[in-house]
Amino acid sequence: MSAAPGAVVLELRGALVRYPGSAAPQLEQVSFAVREGECVALVGPNGAGKTTALRALLGALPLAAGESLVLGTASERWDAAALARTVAVVGQREEPAFPLLVEEAVAMGRYPHLGPWRRAGAADQAAVARALGRADVASLTGRWVQTLSGGEWQRVRLARALAQEPRALLLDEPTASLDVRHEMELFELVVDLVRREGLAALIVSHHLNAAARFADRLVVLAGGRVVADDAPAQVLQERQLSAVFGWPLAVHRLPDGSLQLHPERRPRTETSNRTPSEGQS
Repeated sequence: MSAAPGAVVLELRGALVRYPGSAAPQLEQVSFAVREGECVALVGPNGAGKTTALRALLGALPLAAGESLVLGTASERWDAAALARTVAVVGQREEPAFPLLVEEAVAMGRYPHLGPWRRAGAADQAAVARALGRADVASLTGRWVQTLSGGEWQRVRLARALAQEPRALLLDEPTASLDVRHEMELFELVVDLVRREGLAALIVSHHLNAAARFADRLVVLAGGRVVADDAPAQVLQERQLSAVFGWPLAVHRLPDGSLQLHPERRPRTETSNRTPSEGQS
């Protein structure tokens, strides 16, 4: 069992986001927090507002109401470099723009500490070496990033984020293009960092079952609102999630005690069971 979570690192309080020209708000009265030593998964159907919430947390979107806080300070008041030293982001997809060695890609995570003029020193090189080890990619040094598999490239991107030496990790669909093995490895790696090092982690994911296996809490968004925020065992309720995702879902308990969702076949309607009437092709 993990230690009790520590200080609040990331928080939305009553956040309201409305895009210009949009009839309905993208986020409405959204509140949740992520503490040190805690892994929270933000889940929900397409268009629920998950990525919008992530951007709001980073101060990248103006709030029409409410607050977005990092370590208790409004996100928009943070200097960009200071924010990057505190919160590291691994986005959905990224293709290398030019040839890079793995260690060069990870070293880019030191930029918030260096700025445009200072050259990397011994402390920066040590931070890169630590990040390579923490993300389990030290064996990939000397490889060009273009030669990496999808799972290897995701871990290298995580190592780059760790080189920032942040207090929080924000991961937006980090396993979207990975197979089962690499998806599980990445979740295990992130949760291990949270447990060992006390990082705060917020993972946006469509993979509800994997999120439920690893996260301390699930925050479920639907229609721009939080409809559940609790431990996975409390959130994985058939009726509630079937309504959220618009599809019949069944909950099953695995041998290790964890709960998993399985989509059911929708009942066939009378109309779908009818045979074409006589004379119709």
